[in-house]
Amino acid sequence: MDKDKFTSTVQKFVAIEAVGVSALRRQGKGVLGEIRAYLGQLDLRLGNIKTKDQFIEWLDIQTEKILDQLPVKNRPWGAARKAINLFLRGCLYNKYLCEEYNLHNYENWMEIPLDSAVVKGLRKELENIENKKLIKRISSWPGLKYLKKETSDRYQEIAELIAAQNNLEAKVHLDIILWLENR
Repeated sequence: MDKDKFTSTVQKFVAIEAVGVSALRRQGKGVLGEIRAYLGQLDLRLGNIKTKDQFIEWLDIQTEKILDQLPVKNRPWGAARKAINLFLRGCLYNKYLCEEYNLHNYENWMEIPLDSAVVKGLRKELENIENKKLIKRISSWPGLKYLKKETSDRYQEIAELIAAQNNLEAKVHLDIILWLENR
């Protein structure tokens, strides 16, 4: 198997492995399969992205493209965004994909995949640092199916702060800690 075929196969594997059935349960018939298929062929050559704003714009575009592929009438923005964030984290943690696409260059800009367990952990961490101002900025968790960009952005800001306070390189790594602690 040549290197390109191997890399493509690894990417498809990571798309399936990273976005498991439980990650997107109750999002609608066919949603999981379509999202995995999209991520399995996503172009991960991000060399033209030089700033955090450009990365977030790319992430927003990919989220919308995923939504355009879904076989459901509602547009579950939260599910699409969680899936791409899980996938990117999986690619970052995969030696072959990370090296091939230099994903370590984007590590600090990657988002934490949001779900109820992670949000519970973020709230708990905020209480530990006793930041009442930030706690008020977090609205109640709408559920993955109803999550919108504005609410997600607020949670991402909180995650960045908490990751820094926990001496983590990037907020994307906070996911594995919070998810395990709040299952």
